[in-house]
Amino acid sequence: MKLKEFLPLELVTKPVLTTQEYCYYSNFAEQTAWLHACKETGPVRPIRLGRRLGWPTKAVKELCGVA
Repeated sequence: MKLKEFLPLELVTKPVLTTQEYCYYSNFAEQTAWLHACKETGPVRPIRLGRRLGWPTKAVKELCGVA
């Protein structure tokens, strides 16, 4: 199984990250991210895109201390 490779966060330009990308950059488990989304208690508030969640790149960068 090939692991997905991620760009450094400072090079990401798209406005919304997937849950997998958010968890990689913020070092959260996916279950933790889903729990934060359900209870609305996490450091980043996701955007609901149908049945999926999108995580604002700008907020993730602020969380991780990336300019």
